[in-house]
Amino acid sequence: MGRSLIMSRRDLEFLLYEWLDTESLPGRTRYAEHDRETFDALLDLSERLATDVFAPINRLVDTEEPYVGDDGKVVLPAEVAKALAAYTGSGLPTSVFDAELGGMQLPFVVHSACSTWFQSACVGVFAYPFLAEGNASLLVAHGTPEQVSTYAVPVIEGRWYGTMALSEPQAGSSLGDITTRAVHQEDGSYRLTGTKMWISGGDHELGENIVHLVLARTPDAPAGSKGISLFIVPKHLVEDDGSLGERNDVVLVGLNHKMGYRGTTNTLLNLGEGAFTPGGEKGAVGHLVGAEGKGLNAMFHMMNEARVSVGAGAMALGYTGYLHALQYAEERTQGRPLADKDPTSPPVRLVDHPDVRRMLLAQKSYVEGALALTLYCGRLVDDVATADSAEDRAAADTLLGMLTPIAKSWPSQWCLAANDLAIQVHGGYGYSRDYAVEQFYRDNRLNPIHEGTHGIQALDLLGRKVVLDGGRGLGLLADRVRATIARAVAAGGDATAYGTELESRLDDLLRVTGVLWRDGDPDLALANASVHLEATGHLVVAWLWLEQLLAVGDATGDFYDGKRAAARYFFRFELPTIGPKLVLLESLDRTTLDLDPDWL
Repeated sequence: MGRSLIMSRRDLEFLLYEWLDTESLPGRTRYAEHDRETFDALLDLSERLATDVFAPINRLVDTEEPYVGDDGKVVLPAEVAKALAAYTGSGLPTSVFDAELGGMQLPFVVHSACSTWFQSACVGVFAYPFLAEGNASLLVAHGTPEQVSTYAVPVIEGRWYGTMALSEPQAGSSLGDITTRAVHQEDGSYRLTGTKMWISGGDHELGENIVHLVLARTPDAPAGSKGISLFIVPKHLVEDDGSLGERNDVVLVGLNHKMGYRGTTNTLLNLGEGAFTPGGEKGAVGHLVGAEGKGLNAMFHMMNEARVSVGAGAMALGYTGYLHALQYAEERTQGRPLADKDPTSPPVRLVDHPDVRRMLLAQKSYVEGALALTLYCGRLVDDVATADSAEDRAAADTLLGMLTPIAKSWPSQWCLAANDLAIQVHGGYGYSRDYAVEQFYRDNRLNPIHEGTHGIQALDLLGRKVVLDGGRGLGLLADRVRATIARAVAAGGDATAYGTELESRLDDLLRVTGVLWRDGDPDLALANASVHLEATGHLVVAWLWLEQLLAVGDATGDFYDGKRAAARYFFRFELPTIGPKLVLLESLDRTTLDLDPDWL
């Protein structure tokens, strides 16, 4: 069998077993039913399903966009439902949930590795179970036992799907400005009225029901984010025995027409417009999750999971683009070496040209670095749930929170850059729809936007995570990086040189971060937050490349030599670029603050 063009199984195995020590996780009670054999079996299953069922429809769902039929229902290619039925039938949707809910209690890091196959093969179709999983996970964490059994379990089983309905046309990402209204009823339910925009998976006929998790305000709620509550609003009401009742007043207004990622419906929904009147009354029926006014706290459970998963999806699209570009460069012949002056000499492969190798090595360093970041965060999720001590669990939770904006934004920026380079390697062919790399770029362009833009993640990192608990998260991250540096310095050779360089950059980042907050002026500190995010992200990925290099050790073979080459590239070409960024930040530059919008 030749090299997969979807994902590298060898890289996944290296990261899981040679770096992250995933084989030790079955020693923890939650994962005791598993071992390396079951992990590999699930990876095999994921690879096979992704290759045989999901990848073949990736171009189809791009060219045959969803549309609303004459009956008002969303129409998708029949192959979408078939692919999702195969995924549900595999049991993979239940993998991370508790056994009492029908789950496998699989380590999250293994689940993340399995998911990369589907995200790479057809991210637009895999979005439906991905959203459903996050929806059910939130309900399991914050819902009542009755809400879990009524609404989460059917989603976990793959019979229903789920969304998060946050944004509104006038508010966008500014959730404190939402106006959807929820009025308490005598029976304990609520009636919701309002409009929700950009709701992925917001309407379709792929399952029996859709469970919307909706942010709204009660009539006496204060302004801003503290007045937001969270509600379960099903597409179809659910009877006491679990059967489906009448249609709830959640109405599809229209579909948004996207540049890419077209396999996932993206919707404008009206709640309570009177198209359906459950019980003869106006308003969509909803059920409060948690306490009034605490909705955003609960929703962040799903949003943070989604942010890491968005970064994983960006990585996956960058990774498959790299593999396609590598194959093309190995097969396509064009041009001759500069030293060859004989015009009759046969052309060489593209990969034999140094500049093409540079572009491929850049892609490799981005996508393999992003995969390491994704799986490292997955391992932290497992440590949050199952580490031996409360102290270790708390530390993992803090570090995961610190890394979440980076895990979302860094792959979204740099794996999109990898897709750009994949097109460049293909030349004019890459700009045509005849080659898959064109679609990968369009699909990936969404990821720097949804689940919080690049700028929003930057504000979260520098404005919240860095200063939270007196800078505990940043300090913990620095401690982890310094521990790796100490091992690298002791290892000798390139690892020592890289470790020394990384330590210098870390010291600079910590000093500059302190300068930004020195005067306690948030406008000044956060004016260039995106620059800080990019510098921090590059430092984190350099750290993870050093971790990978140490895991390689003295091992021989093309795979390990490739890891060494990618690490060298990142430390020689990429890590030094944070220097000018830190100089700019330390200067407390006011260019954007002093800019009059009328000058633009």
